[in-house]
Amino acid sequence: MIIESMCLAIAVYFESANEPEYDAGLAVAEVILNRVESSKFPGTICAVVKQDKGPKPHDCQFSFYCDGKPEKPYKGPKWLRAQQQAKEALDGKTLGHNALFYHANYTEPYWSSKLDFVGKVGKHLFYK
Repeated sequence: MIIESMCLAIAVYFESANEPEYDAGLAVAEVILNRVESSKFPGTICAVVKQDKGPKPHDCQFSFYCDGKPEKPYKGPKWLRAQQQAKEALDGKTLGHNALFYHANYTEPYWSSKLDFVGKVGKHLFYK
């Protein structure tokens, strides 16, 4: 479970470290955990985080994973917070949004209009 919790913490870090709202990281973690439980996605946290949509290069579910940069968080308060958020999510502390998708509020992906909007947390919009 250590590897899985590390995958979750790294994803939370790279997807929400600059969010001022603590719940933003919990919301991102919840999406990943919801995907693990969904038959539409891989069955482990690391597989969800690393999922490639293919066939184009740099076309991953989570852009940080295939942007060509190393997935190495900077040690400091943001990394500590991401680890805490991942732990809380794994312990069952979630927001209950049941979302499987999200995007930053400054983007408008083609798929967002095809899904049900469930809420906004920080700079992210969540859908199911």
